[in-house]
Amino acid sequence: MPSPQIKDEALYEKLRAEGNSKEKSARIANAKAAGTLDHPGGTLESRSKNQLYDEAKEIGIEGRSEMDKDELVKAIRGH
Repeated sequence: MPSPQIKDEALYEKLRAEGNSKEKSARIANAKAAGTLDHPGGTLESRSKNQLYDEAKEIGIEGRSEMDKDELVKAIRGH
């Protein structure tokens, strides 16, 4: 049954089949449908550590203050 909260049901189902969480799949599917999937700051690797830290804080990644830039990138991607 389609969910009115999911804006791109096909992408959501594909992401779930790949093993992503419901939350992550919904977030990606809705961002893609809204045209906001690409971050205006470019790729994660092109951002500063402070920008990555701020994003990690916004999405609630624990232990971010102890992470270096590469760890922040990995944590954000895995969230």
